[in-house]
Amino acid sequence: QVWQIRLDMHLLNHDGNITDAASIAGIVALCHFRRPDVSVQGEEVTVYTPEERDPVPLSIHHMPICVSFAFFHQGTYLLVDPTEREERVMDGLLVIAMNKHHEICTIQSSGVVMLLQDQILRCSKITAVKVAEITELIQKALENDQKARKEGRKFGFAESIPNQRITAFKMESAAVDTNDVEEQAGEIIAKADPPSEIFATPVLHTPGTAQIGEGVESSWGDLEESEKEEAVEEEGESEAAAFECEKVETEDTSTLRETKTGEPIVLSDSEEEEVVILEPQELPRKTR
Repeated sequence: QVWQIRLDMHLLNHDGNITDAASIAGIVALCHFRRPDVSVQGEEVTVYTPEERDPVPLSIHHMPICVSFAFFHQGTYLLVDPTEREERVMDGLLVIAMNKHHEICTIQSSGVVMLLQDQILRCSKITAVKVAEITELIQKALENDQKARKEGRKFGFAESIPNQRITAFKMESAAVDTNDVEEQAGEIIAKADPPSEIFATPVLHTPGTAQIGEGVESSWGDLEESEKEEAVEEEGESEAAAFECEKVETEDTSTLRETKTGEPIVLSDSEEEEVVILEPQELPRKTR
């Protein structure tokens, strides 16, 4: 009999180094989780509710914590915990996962920088210090939460953080009256000034783009100089082909000779086929 546990992470705000933040959040969630207690007698399995027995924590033997290092100028400069703007200009990234017993769990390197052995050893020593600090903070937070639960005080995520700590644009909930929405909307529209210019139909600047209503014209449809030259050449070739086609049609129609009604028309000097022109009353009516 086994338990199946799935860990879901939801990203609230990203300002760089999401790997370290995700590893801390994941290991804390697993350490904080409690499963229902069970008893097995033969083939009979009993799962107890939290009211019957206290839930049981998972068997977690160590906490692997990730520490990220950003490298600049081909490894000359080293930076721990890079921000989102620093990640845009870094040459390489090294992620080391380690526990408080100085055991390396994983190492991941990415980017265009080639790291030396001394650089990796230096990063591993820094990781050992950072992991010890982070592990101590995690254990203290878990102990405080457990103590608050036993004493009956407020606990949980919402009670453990100051206001406006995570959500910068937090607003208090307010009731909204939706009874006279149509009338209020009509009054707002009546008082509003009409737009300076209205586009009844989309304006196609180039195939694949369009502009409807007011707004700043995008530059997606602007062609490069080389593309403009190619477009001019293609247009010239199409005009030349159309001219040749028109010239051939003119030569073909010039071989026809006009005659009186009912007399044959000779297509060419070598052909002997005759074409009879019908009388006006014998012409079929055109239908649409």
